[in-house]
Amino acid sequence: MPRWLPRAMVLALALVACFQLGSWAFYQLVGLLTNVLIAFFLALAIEPAVGRMAARGMRRGLATSLVFLAVVVFGLGFVVLLGSMLAGQIVDMVDEFPKYLDSVISWVNQTFRTELSRFEVQDSLLHSDWLQRYVQNSATGVLAISTTVLGGLFRLLTIFLFSFYFAADGPRLRRTICSVLPPSRQAEVLRAWEIAVDKTGGYIYSRGLMALVSGVAHYILLVVLGVPYAPALAVWVGLVSQFIPTIGTYLAGALPMLIAFTVDPWYAVWVLGFVVVYQQFENYVLQPKLTSKTVDIHPAVAFGSVVAGTALLGAVGALIAIPAVATLQAFLGAYVKRYAVTEDPRHGGGRTRRGVPLLTRVRRLLREPGRTDRERSGGDGAAGTEGAGRDGGTQEPGGGSTRV
Repeated sequence: MPRWLPRAMVLALALVACFQLGSWAFYQLVGLLTNVLIAFFLALAIEPAVGRMAARGMRRGLATSLVFLAVVVFGLGFVVLLGSMLAGQIVDMVDEFPKYLDSVISWVNQTFRTELSRFEVQDSLLHSDWLQRYVQNSATGVLAISTTVLGGLFRLLTIFLFSFYFAADGPRLRRTICSVLPPSRQAEVLRAWEIAVDKTGGYIYSRGLMALVSGVAHYILLVVLGVPYAPALAVWVGLVSQFIPTIGTYLAGALPMLIAFTVDPWYAVWVLGFVVVYQQFENYVLQPKLTSKTVDIHPAVAFGSVVAGTALLGAVGALIAIPAVATLQAFLGAYVKRYAVTEDPRHGGGRTRRGVPLLTRVRRLLREPGRTDRERSGGDGAAGTEGAGRDGGTQEPGGGSTRV
């Protein structure tokens, strides 16, 4: 046996063991790594506000605390307002359920000539097997739901803690990272960091403005139609429609349509029509103007990045996909060399330096078979007396022609 074979076998086994250990550790820590990634992008989003407050003499820790306090107050207010609206609406729908059931039963009896009664339908529903199984499964799933809620709260606390440290100690973190890199790499890291802050902050800023415009527009519609809980529904539509790109408007419009349907079924149709029209106005008028200087990426690229982010990280990937792609696009744009595009005559771009269309020059060449190849090259070089006369030019002493 060669002397190197046992050592090679031991080395191979050690590498396999390290790979297995690393894979196990990665899958165990993937939740924590996802929380850290969310916290990093949240810190990048609030970095402009914290930086402005710190530039005016305020400590970064206090500035970060104030920004987080504002975010928490707004989030809790939105959840409480939306929760109270949904709770009240559910209670109203439960109270009005017998009336809805009577109207449906009367329509069925008149249409299909049946003799159903509300009490028979209610009794069959209450004593059905699927309802009893649903109640049993719900009772056994209370512990799982409680565990999920507690896990979500712990995850939210972890995200806020990491994002607070990232935002409050941002300069120190950048110095720590740059201290282990050579000066040339330090400039690239700082540049990438600034691009990420600019694009993420610009994304939040532009989406916030569009959410405000969308919320005000839908609020006016809901007030005109007399739909209850118009403020909460407007805030819901504004936030969901902007932070879930492309299809967020339709998802957000489902709740106002449902509430409007309880008032009048035709109101739901009006809300649907307004949602469709506003989506077109936002795509072609509002969004290009607001995002041209912040996050200027193609709508197809934005939608594809959201789909890819959802496939990789779920809802978290959908939220951070657009600022991540915008940052990558801006960073690559600073290093990728671009060239001038050749003009295409099929799209009206085929013109020479003197402004003569390409088709006109081809026709001239076909009508003048006696000209030399040099004269047919575009008329910029030497030309004969006869050819220059045909083009309306004068003969120069050096052989060149001057156009009139």
